[in-house]
Amino acid sequence: MEQRTAITLLESLASGVRLDIYRLLVRHGPEGLVAGEIATRLDLPATNLSFHLKALTQAGLLSAVQEGRFQRYRAHVQPMLDLVSYLTAECCGGRPELCALP
Repeated sequence: MEQRTAITLLESLASGVRLDIYRLLVRHGPEGLVAGEIATRLDLPATNLSFHLKALTQAGLLSAVQEGRFQRYRAHVQPMLDLVSYLTAECCGGRPELCALP
């Protein structure tokens, strides 16, 4: 992963609301949720939600598929796994076994 990609992902998650959205969608797996259900579960106004969904989608953490009048959102887990790997790649001088807590 390039540094610029890592920064983009971190910036997109630099909001409690966006973290909540991402985590909610991760819990729902490949089925995802429609935008209205996300708004209901997180008690968010639709206009506020759409702003956050757009940011997460542009960063590549979510995808959206049109289903009739609704948008279904799904979390992309691989970019998050890649980000964690990027952040910890050089843990303890490249010896991650030394970084584990006893």
